[in-house]
Amino acid sequence: MADIVSPEKRSAMMSGIRGKDTKPEIIVRRLLHRLGYRFRLYRRDLPGRPDIVLPKWRTVILVNGCYWHGHEDCHLFRAPKTRTEFWTNKIEGNQARDRRNHAALRDAGWKVIVIWECAVSKKLSLSAEQLEDAISAALTSSETLTDIRG
Repeated sequence: MADIVSPEKRSAMMSGIRGKDTKPEIIVRRLLHRLGYRFRLYRRDLPGRPDIVLPKWRTVILVNGCYWHGHEDCHLFRAPKTRTEFWTNKIEGNQARDRRNHAALRDAGWKVIVIWECAVSKKLSLSAEQLEDAISAALTSSETLTDIRG
């Protein structure tokens, strides 16, 4: 028999999912601070309220959860087995919103760095040195969109 969850219970479950100050975000922020970068958090005047904004570098860093943003070919993303249509629509909606926000940020002259959860999670993550190198390379690159994955 399929699990049927009431809208009230579903809303309560979803409200427990953090949107800010997640463990991967805090790991990235600590690394940036240790390297001497100064940044702002969740600037409301930028499309999508980026997680981390480096104004001096005119760069935003988005720390994406692999499940919630549908990270392809990732060990942390697995298609749900229940309520498949609902979750597929939700994840595809997140991906479409991400693409719109990335385009709006780049059109406004911002460089976008996406750091995926798998790059900083314990299992198969990048080392601190590898993450430092990837961020430094992305900041000095002429690319306007960089993905850092585990």
